[in-house]
Amino acid sequence: MINRTNRKLARVREARIQGEAGFSLIELMVVIVIIGILAAIAVPVFLNQRQSAWKATVASDLKNAAIVVETWGMNHDGSFADFPVSNATNCIKATEGNTIVVSPSATTFTILGSNANVSPGSQVYDRAAGGLGKFTP
Repeated sequence: MINRTNRKLARVREARIQGEAGFSLIELMVVIVIIGILAAIAVPVFLNQRQSAWKATVASDLKNAAIVVETWGMNHDGSFADFPVSNATNCIKATEGNTIVVSPSATTFTILGSNANVSPGSQVYDRAAGGLGKFTP
């Protein structure tokens, strides 16, 4: 047993003398810890980017829906009262996962948008208030 250990140590010493070097267990552990820390920082940032992207799709769908409703109003003498609220009949297309609900009145309208992946939370497009509001949780 001692001879075998001595032979291994002799091979390690000889390899170092010849310029061959390997990584120690400590060095490998340090690298693994650093990679783990970087991953712990990157994962939450990535998840926040996904949330932001879902919110951006809601805002985009709300703006597109507002264009559809405004066009309807222009074609109907400025009245939004008869606007069809069903998305199947009013030509409003929502991105997958988004829900768009139009609430028209005689001279104005509001549109509520939400995404299934960002819950709870919604965003409102209010014509009377001047357009797109902030995303509210």
